[in-house]
Amino acid sequence: MDAAATLKPVSWQRMAEGIEQVRNRLERAAKALSGQGVSYAVVGGNAVAAWVSRVDAAAVRNTRDVDILLRREDMALARAALESAGFVHRRVASLGKAAAMDVFLDGPDAKVRDAIHILWAGENAVPDALEPNPELGTTVPGDGFELVPLETLVRMKLLSFRDKDRMHLRDLISVGLVDGTWTGRFSPALAERLRMILDDPEG
Repeated sequence: MDAAATLKPVSWQRMAEGIEQVRNRLERAAKALSGQGVSYAVVGGNAVAAWVSRVDAAAVRNTRDVDILLRREDMALARAALESAGFVHRRVASLGKAAAMDVFLDGPDAKVRDAIHILWAGENAVPDALEPNPELGTTVPGDGFELVPLETLVRMKLLSFRDKDRMHLRDLISVGLVDGTWTGRFSPALAERLRMILDDPEG
């Protein structure tokens, strides 16, 4: 823990407020994009939580990340839509990535952790990615937002394959949404990554 950090009292209200802030950020962004006719899909940890909640609400893992998949050609329209909802566009360095990433901060003084993170459909997330991000296709209607299909979500998690991605894959496996039959849906390299998780479900 940072010695300079100032600890506040433990508070259920403060924890609940953190979750509500993420939900509000996601819903505002979704409404703004939909209002301008911009195709998008919620991906990342919130997408995992949404899929897991359809099976077992007790297994849902909260996340601060709000990740949205967009088409590059929709950037100008998406930017206008999100800025109209109070978000502020920035290009920021991303740990472990050669290129900067596009984010929309939740206000001019907000931290990057309080932002919408943009992933680009059909593009490599990093220069040496095994495959490009999936294309943005059909989405699944959520509660106030458009959700990425499960197979697309799993593919993106296998592509990133960071610690948190492996954790999210285990969450999907633990509730029965993904099993050994899924390896046939992916390229050999991604299938091998999925087998690694299936063979070690406890991490």
